[in-house]
Amino acid sequence: MAIAQLLAKAPRLRVVDGGRDAPPAARGAASVEDLGRKDARRLELLAVSLTVFGLVAVAGVSPIESLYSYGSVFSLAERQVMWALIGLVAFLVARRHNLAHLRRRVRPILVAAFCLLVAVLVPHLGKGAGGSSRWLGAGPITLQPSEIAKLAFALFAADLVARRERCRDQLHELVLPLALVAAILGALILKQPDLGTAIVVVGIAAILWYAGGVRGRLLATVVGVLAVLGSILVLAAPYRRARLLAFLNPFGHASTVGYQLVQSLASLGSGHLAGHPMANAVSPWLLPNASSDFIFAAIGNDFGLLGCLAVVCGFACFGWLGIRIALRAEDRYRALLATAITGWIVFQALVNMGGVTGLLPDTGIPLPFMSSGGSSLIVVLFACGLLANIARQPRASTELVATPARRATTATPPARRSARSQSPVRAGARRPTAPARRAATSARTEPHRGATGSRQRAGHPRPAAKVPQRSRAPRRSGAMAGSRAEAR
Repeated sequence: MAIAQLLAKAPRLRVVDGGRDAPPAARGAASVEDLGRKDARRLELLAVSLTVFGLVAVAGVSPIESLYSYGSVFSLAERQVMWALIGLVAFLVARRHNLAHLRRRVRPILVAAFCLLVAVLVPHLGKGAGGSSRWLGAGPITLQPSEIAKLAFALFAADLVARRERCRDQLHELVLPLALVAAILGALILKQPDLGTAIVVVGIAAILWYAGGVRGRLLATVVGVLAVLGSILVLAAPYRRARLLAFLNPFGHASTVGYQLVQSLASLGSGHLAGHPMANAVSPWLLPNASSDFIFAAIGNDFGLLGCLAVVCGFACFGWLGIRIALRAEDRYRALLATAITGWIVFQALVNMGGVTGLLPDTGIPLPFMSSGGSSLIVVLFACGLLANIARQPRASTELVATPARRATTATPPARRSARSQSPVRAGARRPTAPARRAATSARTEPHRGATGSRQRAGHPRPAAKVPQRSRAPRRSGAMAGSRAEAR
């Protein structure tokens, strides 16, 4: 019985029309607001818990790397705490921001993301590390434009799918424009190179196509074409082919391309059930990128199987809350934006954990909330703030308001206004049809016909009246024409 009630309350995954698909318990006027606030508080608590757990994991795995890179044991942990505080401010700003104003600026935000991605590829502007050029900035303050591009694309894609609801199954109206924008973003990101972020961008597009109501056959065709193109790009680069070989047989390439995956699996297995103390943290020389892309392996080493299960359950709860928030939103744009943010964060977490555990090829993508790095943490917390904003105001509207008409320069007299308001046409009454107008005209002219009308009714036809023809007067000239002109 309890399982049946839980399944009845579970949200459906097809988000098409916002509040029309809301669960039965959320249809009351007061219950929607109350349930939205509860979901927002749960989401905030979950985001804070995942962030704090990530801070503890980074502090446990980063002392050796921090001492080697910055000369202090706590440098990486302090920087991560600083990024978390900035992300908390971004979360609070997004939670109170007007989404209608944000929706009007989605195109400038997308253009700014394009410009930042192009700037990364310009020599002497982009900063490189590990064979990739993904950052902008100077000194310790850097910015990763690909993280901003994911948020900008989610905002733009939700707006496009919401505006073109009536042509959801038309290839040229909805599917191709969104696919074109995703392809351009993905091409710029692949030039860095950053395969994982490009996959996430395509995943956001596919999620919104499904949530927007695109029919299954068209969706499967487009996703299949994108998958084939992605496979060609993966096989075209030698280092990507090497990663694919490492994924298929990591222990056969344990000393070369499969070294990182083998060490990741060893770290996960060495944690057993409850993990080792923080003093026995994994060494960065044994597991490269332990504080960033492979933080999940470090969590398995420090906290064991229980810690990994806690992380997986945390992202599962995040996805469940995000779907509930999307289904309770009355506005279509808010529902689609909540779906895009939820799908983006959960999909990125699945890709990261799949690469760490060997279930998927390693794409070098960070784990949301937990991997070290300022850009990813700030952008993810800002997106969570938008999700909490949608949950707290499920009935708010983000429909684009048309420009108001200009006011008349001359004021209408009160008497004329009252006469116009009493007119049946002004009051909204229907205009009489043509037969009714002819009947009313004949009724008005009937009393004035007299004997003529009686003769017509008696069967005596009325003779046709002669229409006088205008005679053309001769053209006047001379003084007569001039005097007539003067008279006029």
